[in-house]
Formats: sequence, C-alpha cells, structure tokens
Amino acid sequence: MATLKDVRVGESAAVSGLTGVGALRRRIMDMGLTKGTRVYVRKVAPLGDPIELTVRGYELSIRKDEAASVEVADVRRGEA
Repeated sequence: MATLKDVRVGESAAVSGLTGVGALRRRIMDMGLTKGTRVYVRKVAPLGDPIELTVRGYELSIRKDEAASVEVADVRRGEA
C-alpha cells in the first residue's frame, strides 16, 4: 500500500490508515492525520526530510519516517 512518503510534491491524497503503534500513532493522530483526511504535499526539504503538508487548512512538517506510517489512497494531482 502507498504511504504519505510516496506522494510527490503537488499531489494530494486521502489518509486510509495508520501503521504506527503506541506514542507514534497517537502523535500522528494528534497532528490531524486521521482516516479520511485529505493531505496536500507542498514541498520537500532539499535533503528530503522533512516533508511540508497542508492538512485541515494548516501547514504541517513531518519527518519521512513518520510519513511512512501513514497509508494513503486516492492520490491526485493538485490540491483537493
């Protein structure tokens, strides 16, 4: 299954699930990345980490290892 780490700059996707456990899972959910949420990838840092997202109308930066714990579906070009 595709993860948020695989979504390219300028694409959006819907969160379909979380694979993280414990504190990592709770932290991701607290940031607003819950099932069904639409996420837009704004940019990626020059060395690839972190990734800047637009989630629920605010800007969020997360690390690649955190993004790998977020499963996504319905990847589209552009903001949705």
